[in-house]
Amino acid sequence: MSTGTTKCPSIPIAPVNYSQRYQDTMNNILRLYFAQLDSPGPSAMSTLYRGTTINSALNFSSVNPLGVRVVSLPTQADVASLRAGDVYYDTTAGNVLKVKV
Repeated sequence: MSTGTTKCPSIPIAPVNYSQRYQDTMNNILRLYFAQLDSPGPSAMSTLYRGTTINSALNFSSVNPLGVRVVSLPTQADVASLRAGDVYYDTTAGNVLKVKV
């Protein structure tokens, strides 16, 4: 699952004749790109089943080197760079979660 920050890689122009070096470089570029897409990043999901009730949660926090839990969601300052449907928290409104429309 991409976090939305993964960018399409720059694919080099292929040589006219077969080149093992080019093919190896191309495979490495694609391998890195797909690894970034597969990386869940700082988000995590969990689901709790209680009979017929299902509780789901998203966690967008991580623990920094000092042991402090840090929320890694974008804030209202990042709204211009977000896509429609992205979640952010508004620090000017008491850290309320919002969705860009």
